[in-house]
Amino acid sequence: MLSQKVKEYLTSQGWWFDDASEDYKDGLSRLGIEQSYEIYEFYAHAEDGSTFYSRKKELYQLGWFILNSDYTLDLERTHNRLGLGEEFIPLDSFEGEYGFFYNKETGEVTELSLGKKLEDFKAGNNQSQWKNFNTFIEWYFEL
Repeated sequence: MLSQKVKEYLTSQGWWFDDASEDYKDGLSRLGIEQSYEIYEFYAHAEDGSTFYSRKKELYQLGWFILNSDYTLDLERTHNRLGLGEEFIPLDSFEGEYGFFYNKETGEVTELSLGKKLEDFKAGNNQSQWKNFNTFIEWYFEL
């Protein structure tokens, strides 16, 4: 579950909706994100348009992108170009120097950049920066 701190912040911003979007829930399930995951709760209930913005970086509202873009095609291209497994879900457009990826098998979030950091990660020499989505989202929103 998301922490109360995250929910209170999202509520104070007008981004938390008690009634989860059924369309978003269906889209998240199609990606293999289970209802018991923190990331599922976040993306089923929180929305500020198509993205969230903090730390000078836009983060996808995954539910919105699944429904309103070719997200599955983008997902496939990202996996092929970066050589990441299907368990990694991009949380942003990977523009600029880095991008965030959610591992749906472990619940961890990783920041990756092209070059050595990505190669080290794929070789198993780099660990995820955030052990769960809640920790990541608290960091992202600077809570």
